[in-house]
Amino acid sequence: MSNDTVTLRIEGDDAENDVTLPAAMLDLMREDGETDPEIVGDLALFSCAQRIHATVHHAEGGDTERYKTIEERTMELFEERFGATYAELTGHDH
Repeated sequence: MSNDTVTLRIEGDDAENDVTLPAAMLDLMREDGETDPEIVGDLALFSCAQRIHATVHHAEGGDTERYKTIEERTMELFEERFGATYAELTGHDH
């Protein structure tokens, strides 16, 4: 690992993956002593919420009951983690 990067490991039930990011970017995003894994965890959930929102509300054929159910659960987890809704944090509501 270089001094200007941070490598984090993401582990799942059947696989793992490393992600390397600029340390300065993580420092720029850090609030109230957050750890690197907390920052990347926030980014991962935010990205997933953005992706399912776009699928349900902005993609042709994305508004199926299956996708709506996935979006609903993702947004519940989002609000639990961030203490605010996706709409509140992004200013984007439907």
